[in-house]
Amino acid sequence: MKPVLPSGLIGHATHVSGSTGVTVMIFPEGASAGHHIHGHATGSRELDTLSPLHSTRQIHGICFAGGSVFGLAAVDGVVRELADRGIGLKTPHATVPIVPAAILYDLDGGEDRPDAELGRQATQNAFDRTATPLAGRVGAGAGARVARITGKDQPGGIGIHTRTHDGYTVTAIVAVNALGAIRDPETGTWVAGEPAPDQASFDHFPFGNTTLAAVITDVPLNRDQCILVARMASAGIARTHYPASTPLDGDVVFAVSLAKDAETNPTGVKRLTETGHLAAACVERAVIEAVSVQVER
Repeated sequence: MKPVLPSGLIGHATHVSGSTGVTVMIFPEGASAGHHIHGHATGSRELDTLSPLHSTRQIHGICFAGGSVFGLAAVDGVVRELADRGIGLKTPHATVPIVPAAILYDLDGGEDRPDAELGRQATQNAFDRTATPLAGRVGAGAGARVARITGKDQPGGIGIHTRTHDGYTVTAIVAVNALGAIRDPETGTWVAGEPAPDQASFDHFPFGNTTLAAVITDVPLNRDQCILVARMASAGIARTHYPASTPLDGDVVFAVSLAKDAETNPTGVKRLTETGHLAAACVERAVIEAVSVQVER
């Protein structure tokens, strides 16, 4: 099923080397959002705009980038492109786009790094409505690897999965660059790697990890509810990564509501719970898709 993102746009830009890239999700009309930090080695920008006490109530995009901390430079291009299009918080002196960002570590892929121009390109690609959002080894997932802890790592990438329920839509976009092996919880199949029989000892502890996920829905969720959905959605990482949430993973999960009345008329607790449950399922399947595409190739 293709992503159904009313007023939400996805764009990728892959470095010419193919070793790194940028993925953006753009919300031209603004969106309520929250996040959950699932890992312990996070690299990020403007995550505090998603905290309950921050005065800014909406964001205008999310940026995933490779390149570790160097990849945060890509956000400058995203912000400038959005400002040029008049998208952002209207202040007396300028339009200010609010774009939280997180990065993954793919520095073992070469010397190339995402920069502002690549971020601008990804944003421009998001506005090209003739382009279908792609999964696989593109954008922020271009240089991703998985199952590094097994010593037999494989390509990772971008996975996208959408589900609908009761007239609402939930889509997960996931960049998978995991330390752990990847297992499909529905079938029990190891999609990438397989842990050693002795789970208490790991001989491979390489640098270079992180899974980033964004869950986007048209269910009306205020910021606090988005935070709850992001936390629930992180279960999709825990179900598929072995091990998950390690000291060397910088996993971050975002949740975004595109509903115009999300802050003033949020959903009830029953639908909120259903949305979080569906979000976790979408993250789970997006992870498997991101890795399975590479295996099939």
